[in-house]
Amino acid sequence: MTYEFEAESEKEAIEKAAQELGLERDQFDVETLELQKKSLFKKGYAKIRVIPVDSVNHVEPEFEGRMPKSVSAGVSGGAVANPMPQDEFEQKILDFVNQMIEKMGYDITTEIIFREEKKIGIKLTSSHSSILIGRKGKNLDALQLLANVYAGHLGKEDVRIILDSENYRIRREETLVRLAYITADKVRSSRNSILLEPMNPFERRLIHTTLNDIPDIETKSEGDGLYKQIRVIFKGVR
Repeated sequence: MTYEFEAESEKEAIEKAAQELGLERDQFDVETLELQKKSLFKKGYAKIRVIPVDSVNHVEPEFEGRMPKSVSAGVSGGAVANPMPQDEFEQKILDFVNQMIEKMGYDITTEIIFREEKKIGIKLTSSHSSILIGRKGKNLDALQLLANVYAGHLGKEDVRIILDSENYRIRREETLVRLAYITADKVRSSRNSILLEPMNPFERRLIHTTLNDIPDIETKSEGDGLYKQIRVIFKGVR
């Protein structure tokens, strides 16, 4: 779910968003839509879009650090979720994803790979999977966002649609968890902080959560916009 706020400055709009949503600043991401600085003859104006870090429609953890039972069963050769749509909503979502990608000029087949409470996983199979996934999953994230927006238009705002191709989501999560631990070790050895690559809200949350229980390490997000960087910091006794 996203929200839009307006004020005379970007700072005031952010403060307004935090107050009205009851969130701390690090609990949401901000995208600046319009910005007009104050001048002698003009009032300042800012319009922002706010995306809560725990927003159902964008950054809820896909697999919460584990592979869904239906997916893991399929990997090991067991029974998987019925890949065929079970109701009108699932059929419309599959049709939407198919048509969207076909209009981009790529071949595509889709199937349901898991169903959990308020969560549906859809597998994309294409000879152009690498393009659909994109660099660090950005194309896949964009397609997934559109699928969730469409689900909202169908009256299913509380249902999370997860798109995956070639098990990218699972592989990416495993890579990020390894990166978190390796970075923490480097920071502990060097006593210097390390700034990681820009990540989307879900990926940042995964890093924060992974390192949250390590007593001598802390993390914080830096930057503006949807893709921020995480700084991993040593806070033990020097």
